[in-house]
Amino acid sequence: MPQETAEKKVIEFVVKRKMYVGRRLDKYLSARFQQYSRSFIQRLVKEGAVKVGGQPAKNSYIIKYRDTVTLEIPAVEEEKVRPENIPLNIIYEDDFLMVVNKPPDMVVHPAPGNMSGTLVNALAFHVQNLSSANGPLKAGIVHRLDRDTSGVMLVIKSDLVHGDVAKQFERRTINKEYLALVERDVELDSDVIELPIGRHVVNRLKMAIRHDAGKEASSIYEVVERFGDFTLVKVMPKTGRTHQIRVHMKAIGHPIVADVDYGRRDCLYRSEIFREAPKPDEQPILDRQALHAYKLEFYHPILKKQLSFQAELPEDMKAVLKLLRERGHVKKIRK
Repeated sequence: MPQETAEKKVIEFVVKRKMYVGRRLDKYLSARFQQYSRSFIQRLVKEGAVKVGGQPAKNSYIIKYRDTVTLEIPAVEEEKVRPENIPLNIIYEDDFLMVVNKPPDMVVHPAPGNMSGTLVNALAFHVQNLSSANGPLKAGIVHRLDRDTSGVMLVIKSDLVHGDVAKQFERRTINKEYLALVERDVELDSDVIELPIGRHVVNRLKMAIRHDAGKEASSIYEVVERFGDFTLVKVMPKTGRTHQIRVHMKAIGHPIVADVDYGRRDCLYRSEIFREAPKPDEQPILDRQALHAYKLEFYHPILKKQLSFQAELPEDMKAVLKLLRERGHVKKIRK
């Protein structure tokens, strides 16, 4: 149970789910606490702020069933964002808003215990004025992407423009397109997924299909390229539920590759692509969900016209697709 003092927040829990047994401590914690960046988790471990069985543990520690894990997370003294010279991939910018290509493993905004390395820290350094509608910790933020989802994000500089764009998101008039590499051969070339989404009944950090207490959620997908045991799809969410695409693709039997929460593996190796025996020191070529926000279309309230922007695929997804194309399309697998 979490315990807070003026100096820190202490979280203690017991590992009871066997699916997490055998994972490295840093990867397990990074998956469980997605509000914190992987680098922040690793730093906590190195500083001795993470204990297993009451003893300081290493990032490489392998999780065992019923391990007792304790985290000591520093408390936030004030809601003030520290500007950090983190490079930004700016796709478009004017006096009222900007569009950026967010890299994977970047949290969008600061939160208690994770006050650095976020997109907002980078924005505070590079941008003089940001909208304040959502407070200092979310300056300029009108929507968000999961930490390990890369791609196009809209950032607002003006409070007046912020309100208009926020209404566009509420009215679902903003068009979003994602590219996702999913498991197995998708049966249909295109389809609509309409399944309600709500909090997971056991793990409150996860979402699930909830016919009893979920909110309506709709996603359209189209097959872009088939690789037999993998499929590249374009997904257009029509609602904006938390983890919507990840939950919907899992629900139809095609989870996103390397999705630690909803997938069948937490990383992807070259040997798996080529169906070879793994090497002892082999490193994964993808260690986050293969999901990229590819395209965003919205109405610019000042320029009074519809704008459309695309974000280039990140290097990790490019590398996986390159290997799949080199391997060639294998016989379609239907499971």
